[in-house]
Amino acid sequence: MAVMAERRNVGQLFNKRWLLVVVYVGIIFFLSAQPGLKVPGSFIYKDKVAHALEYGGLSLLMHGAVRTSWPHVGPVRRALLTLLAIAVLAASDEWFQRGIPHRDSSPFDWMADMLGACLAQAWGVMRGPQRGRA
Repeated sequence: MAVMAERRNVGQLFNKRWLLVVVYVGIIFFLSAQPGLKVPGSFIYKDKVAHALEYGGLSLLMHGAVRTSWPHVGPVRRALLTLLAIAVLAASDEWFQRGIPHRDSSPFDWMADMLGACLAQAWGVMRGPQRGRA
């Protein structure tokens, strides 16, 4: 009985939601590795909006994965832990971009990443628990 419960707990930690998070992070780093990649359009802050949307999406995916893996942890604690992980990922992404030709790295890009992540986490916390969804 205890072995079965332990297997289920391990299964919860490594569910398909975490696979989506890993794939999404892989896409972020793949795009970051593209020399000279620019956001199309003429809006002056288009790159900051793209950063916020990109990391807002990551934040929503991670919110679902964390909520599924650790359902008994409070929503604010889950959000803070998720934001900490995203802050490290975003900083790593900016550091990685420093070595890519014709790409720039900026603390303002990191702040845009975190703004998107924070807004997504706030939305997730305000929505409350999802009944009937795992």
